[in-house]
Order: sequence, then structure tokens, then C-alpha cells
Amino acid sequence: MRLSTIGLLVTLALGTLWLPLAAAPPKKVPTIGVLVAASPPSEPDWKQRSVLLQELRHLGWREGENVTIEFRWASGQLDRRGDLAAELVRLNVDVIYADNVFIRTVQHATTTIPIVMFSINDPVAEGFIASLAQPGGNITGVDASFIIGLGGKLLELLTEVVPPNSRVAILSNPDSSTGAGMLQEVKSAAQALGVTLQFLEARESDEFASAFDTARQEGAGALLILPSIVFTLRLKQLTALAMQHRLPAIYAQLPFAQEGGLLAYGPNREALFRRAAYYVDRILRGAKPADLPVERPTKFDLIINLKTAETLGLTIPPTLLIQADEVIR
Repeated sequence: MRLSTIGLLVTLALGTLWLPLAAAPPKKVPTIGVLVAASPPSEPDWKQRSVLLQELRHLGWREGENVTIEFRWASGQLDRRGDLAAELVRLNVDVIYADNVFIRTVQHATTTIPIVMFSINDPVAEGFIASLAQPGGNITGVDASFIIGLGGKLLELLTEVVPPNSRVAILSNPDSSTGAGMLQEVKSAAQALGVTLQFLEARESDEFASAFDTARQEGAGALLILPSIVFTLRLKQLTALAMQHRLPAIYAQLPFAQEGGLLAYGPNREALFRRAAYYVDRILRGAKPADLPVERPTKFDLIINLKTAETLGLTIPPTLLIQADEVIR
């Protein structure tokens, strides 16, 4: 065999060995879409303190290295939900994490992209999933909606702080399925505790002031706020009104007490965000939403704001302080 022929064969052989390495496509970096009802945090280091991102890093997902994260913030403007969800769908992200107010919107926007929900409305009643154990479709995640016994627990905690025989106003949003379910619990607990209730309704934030005025005019001595996304988005307004009307108040969202409300008792949000990150991780690693059962909260916290108690002239019983997971002084 001629040397030129041998050289040609060697060249072809080496080229064949090299070809797969040269032609190997780059590994695709997955993209997580995040839909949030609130405004973007102003702190420059907010990503380092985000529980969702912390847990994703713990699970091996580092933004800018092996994952891309696209945030979309509604900044309280719920009429922007459709546009923001559509943006992420057009980007063809690999999974979408959706705040409660975005779930229905993103459900309508895509039936193929996996969705991890953070729901405070009953996801089965709302038609987001078929059942907790077998979600079906492309949605799974965390359900912090109707927690059995929470309504009664809120009333019980409030009555430990306010003077005996206080009339308790119940503020609810009639459009909230979660609030409606808890309202029956509150009524049953009130009968057992011998508490007189006053019922108030508000669907929008511009109805809050008149509801508080009515509470005071009719002799309410305390306020229990039932869960609603409208209320959660306006926590500062609610706490300000409660202080203005000197109403000791309790809410099932923990930031309520951190914003100046007297009491808050409800699911530990950090734990829920960590579980949401778990779902995102599983999906990015190949799991299907339909095969991932929806979880409910298992950890609940009590927060007491002693500054607010002092302003209202209330003394928090030592037995209640011992139960608190956080006391704001």
C-alpha cells in the first residue's frame, strides 16, 4: 500500500474519532419563569435572601451557571397578569412558578409548560388540579388554602388577648373560596367561646375604610381578617387602618404582624417556598406535574407584635408569649 494511501486512511480515522467531539451540541441550560404579584424588592441583595432561590441553590441550581431565571412582577397591578404570563410562554421556559393570583391566568396561557403553584385558594374547587393526590394536567405545587381548624384557632388566639366579652368583627372577601370555608369554622368556634361576631365584607381595597368605620360604629373590640389575596396585597393598608381604629387584629398571613398588626398565625411561608423549589427541581430533572402530589402546610407559626400591644394598651398573657415563634419588641 502506498504511503499516500496510508496517510489518507489515518487522516480519515482521526477525523472520524474527532467528529463526535467537535459536533456535540452545547448542553441546554433550563429556564425557570417566576410570576409574582408583588413589586420587585428594592434591596440590591434580595436574590441572596430569597427563600425560593436559596433552596434552588441548595438543590444544585445556580442562576447564571446551570439555570436561567426570568422574573415577572405584577407590582400589585393584577390587570397585567395576562401579558406577563404570555411573555414567559413565548420564551418557552421549562417550568413556571406562579403566585396565587397568576395560577388561572397561566393555566389559560399554556397546557404544556409545567406549572408549580403557590395556592391560597382551593386548587381543586378552582379547577387547577383534579385532586391533591393526583393533580393531572400540567399543574402541581403547594396548597395553602383551606387548613382545617385554622379559622377557629385564629379566633381562639384573638380572644386570649382582648378583654372578655369583646365583640369581634370578621372581615372577609365573599369572592374568596378559602375565606368562605373558614367562616363556618369561626362561627362554630364563636359559639363554643361565647363570642359575639360582627360580619364585614370587602372585595377591593377602596372598601376597607368603610368596613373599619362600620366595625367601630357597631362596637367591635377586635378584628379577625380571613384570607384573601386582595387583603394580602394590601397588608400595610389593613394594619394602618387597624391602628387608626385601635382594633386589635389577627390575620393568617405572617407578614401582617411584621407590618404592625397585633397577631398573625398561619403557615410558615419559608417552608412553603422551600417545598415549591422542590417541585421546580423535580420537574427540571424530568418529573411530570401530573405525577407529583400537591402538598399542604405542616408547619405553622405564631407572631406577636408587642409594640402594637403596648400602643393599644393590651397585655399579652405569658402563656401566649411562650407559644410564640416570633415576638416583635
